[in-house]
Amino acid sequence: MFNIEEELKKLPAKPGVYIMHDKDDNIIYVGKAVVLKNRVRSYFRKTNKTERIKKMVSLIDHFEYIVVDNEAEALILECNLIKKNRPKFNVLLKDDKTYPYIKIDVKSEFPNVFITRRLVKDGSKYFGPYANPGSAKEMLDFIKKKYMIRQCRTFKSNTRPCLNYHIKRCMAPCVGLVSKEEYRKQIDEIIDLLEGKTDKIVKDLNKQIKEASGKLDFEKAAYLRDKKIAIERVSEKQKVSNMSENNIDVIGIAKSELQVCIEIFFVRSSKMIGREHYFFPELVDMDNKEIISGFIKQYYLDNPNLPNKIMVREELEDKEALEKWLSTTAERKVEIKSPKKGEKLRFVEMAELNSKVTLENKEKDKTEILLELKEVLGLENMPRKIETYDISNISGEFMVAGMCVMQDGVIKKNLSRRFKIKGVFGQDDPKCMEEVVTRRLKHSIENPKGGFGKLPDVIFADGGITQIRATKKAIAKYNVNIPVFGMVKNDKHQTRALMDENRKELKISENLMNLITMFQDTVHDTAISYHRKLRDKQMSKSELDDIPGIGEVKKKALLKEFGSVENIKKAGMEELTKVSGINKNLANEIKKKMK
Repeated sequence: MFNIEEELKKLPAKPGVYIMHDKDDNIIYVGKAVVLKNRVRSYFRKTNKTERIKKMVSLIDHFEYIVVDNEAEALILECNLIKKNRPKFNVLLKDDKTYPYIKIDVKSEFPNVFITRRLVKDGSKYFGPYANPGSAKEMLDFIKKKYMIRQCRTFKSNTRPCLNYHIKRCMAPCVGLVSKEEYRKQIDEIIDLLEGKTDKIVKDLNKQIKEASGKLDFEKAAYLRDKKIAIERVSEKQKVSNMSENNIDVIGIAKSELQVCIEIFFVRSSKMIGREHYFFPELVDMDNKEIISGFIKQYYLDNPNLPNKIMVREELEDKEALEKWLSTTAERKVEIKSPKKGEKLRFVEMAELNSKVTLENKEKDKTEILLELKEVLGLENMPRKIETYDISNISGEFMVAGMCVMQDGVIKKNLSRRFKIKGVFGQDDPKCMEEVVTRRLKHSIENPKGGFGKLPDVIFADGGITQIRATKKAIAKYNVNIPVFGMVKNDKHQTRALMDENRKELKISENLMNLITMFQDTVHDTAISYHRKLRDKQMSKSELDDIPGIGEVKKKALLKEFGSVENIKKAGMEELTKVSGINKNLANEIKKKMK
């Protein structure tokens, strides 16, 4: 058995990564430390820990650690482990939106230019992101109109050129009508354009216009003039400041009572070319520096479009390690700066202001949804906490229920709960619903400060009138008043409407319908995933599970060594004791129980 106090004494005073596990062996947190001994011990000492850290520590069943040579190595390992395991208490990029980039496959003989939403370390050049997909398309259309590059995604040699050559949209490299060097000149100019080096392009175009005019090639001179004017217009659209440095990302952070918003601006060659924002619920009690440090690790881990500088408000504690890691990844110097004055500071302030506005707008949307719910449901107070339940079973087998919570218009997956049905035998979903709601209410009534928190303002039953009545029957057992409404689905199993206890369907907006659909899908996934887990566990159950002292680790070790339960039965005492963790007494127990 893992004894935390004893294991803490064994921690080395060396740099490394520590990995926290819960009782089900799930990884719940990964961190790095300059001195493992000091860092890991601090979690288990009586210090001023935040509520989030207190909760994490309460779930720790055991931990492990990996010693490395220095902090930079620890940081890289930490990033990779977070990416692989996505621990619930680490800073994670949960926002699944992806912005478009313009990609140039520069390693190709005749490179193509196209839009992509996937950043891959394949040697290509990426430009962006473009917060507005229309802007990326507009830029690509401009490039393909002003530069005669190939339009085909897959390049191959042909015997004759396609239509694009005849309408002067391509130089037909597929049939050898342009050299690699001449084609590459176009690509280099496109790269300069996307990097914002328009002054250089305009200077070259002026020179070419002069040369064409001197040769009396007025058609070419007119074409080059129009191209120059178009590039100057594109350049004007992008300009937002006169910052002198190239390739800067600016990070701003804002907090509310419910969540954190990070806004990141992308400045390339004195022009802001895009921005992104990310929301982090449940991180409001975490220090800003820790949030931003975690964000940088996640955001730049697999991002080939690294800037030269990252600007943030405050100095980060692990700044040097982050800079070393980013510089090694980019194969050039990457700095993290905290400007104190001037234009750079104003840019950080602009990012912070925008993150605040973004956060306020999101919360305003949620407030409007809550107001609509209050009106539609005819409630006296705002429905700040809504709970829903779903039953899952197959012909009365492995009966379970899922519970999900919506707090202030946000679905809180970390507040989800799972129940095994204890008092219902046979398939009877309404009875199961009554049992689960009864047990849930009892938790809060008997222990208001427990894990279930306060009672909900409203309950949404997953189903129609039958489930509404079962839920109300459970509520009637206690002296509480909680309104109940049903989430009704159509024949295609899609959320159709909300229903009251009189079977009246309530009219709601599309935004509210989308949120309720997501709520219903979430509770369904919670219930069905638990049902599958129990079913799969039962299917993998063997005679080894009934032997005292044989847990999952030793069970896996035995099966790995012998291949099957039958082979374990045939094994002798000497063979059994060769397996890690199996001593003589345990081997005797195995032989006795598995005759």
